[in-house]
Amino acid sequence: MKKQNGSVCSDDCTAKNKSDQMSCKLTSPELQKRKETVIASLKQQILEKKELQNGYAFKFKGTDEILDELTEFIKTERECCDFFTFAMSIGGDKKEAWLELTGANGVKEFITAELGF
Repeated sequence: MKKQNGSVCSDDCTAKNKSDQMSCKLTSPELQKRKETVIASLKQQILEKKELQNGYAFKFKGTDEILDELTEFIKTERECCDFFTFAMSIGGDKKEAWLELTGANGVKEFITAELGF
């Protein structure tokens, strides 16, 4: 077991998601507004996309502005789509940041259809 941030965790210190019910909890107008703003902005800034076994990883510039946008995206998505598991990897040299969106079976199709990523 590894000790990380004062707590003991197994070799895999990844957050686990208990929800596998894949449905967005935002109403249509809320979802449409979010797609037109936050999601549209992030889509334009994706530098690379990699398919993972249970989702996707997206590469962005490592700027503070992008980190702020990614954080806002995660905070919003946690409210409406609690079946996602999020992981961010951020280079200390500010050159790149990666966002992983993963989840249970069917999450890849949801990401493509609902988020358009």
